Amino acid sequence: MGNTSSMLTQYDIEEVQEHCNHTFSQQEIVALYQRFCQLDRNGGGFISSEEFMSVPEFAVNPLSQRLQRMLDGLNFKEFVAFLSAFSSRASLQHKVEFIFKVYDSDGNGKVAFNDLLDILRDLTGHFISEPQRERVLTHVLEEAGYSKDSLLGLSDFMKILGNSGLKMEVEVPVD
Repeated sequence: MGNTSSMLTQYDIEEVQEHCNHTFSQQEIVALYQRFCQLDRNGGGFISSEEFMSVPEFAVNPLSQRLQRMLDGLNFKEFVAFLSAFSSRASLQHKVEFIFKVYDSDGNGKVAFNDLLDILRDLTGHFISEPQRERVLTHVLEEAGYSKDSLLGLSDFMKILGNSGLKMEVEVPVD
């Protein structure tokens, strides 16, 4: 499985399926492997963040710069695990953990007001002013029972997003 020119065995497929908690079917894993091989231009068995940026849908994502740090040097199993948060079969907990990792840019296990403001800035660009962003974010935090000074952990994210009807799904085309 390390060399992308090799074929994916049934054992490999089952191992990857187990690794991603069965969020993808065996057919989807084979399709993802084919896509992985297309992205892995040098055939080294790993995808660089630059190779990921060649996917148009990813390159235009306003959060692509944040996601790049999570992507660089992924092997196939890690690639599938990364994408598993977008599966319709992924649990809400799994999706919230993924979002938390994106927001926790320094990896310290806490998300501060400025981390949230940075994300909001990435998402809104120049369409709203900085004071408007701060007001919106302050209001959202206060509605959830937090303040600008709160440091949010994963459990806080679960509390905030747990009842949101969060949808993060991508369909994997299978031939």
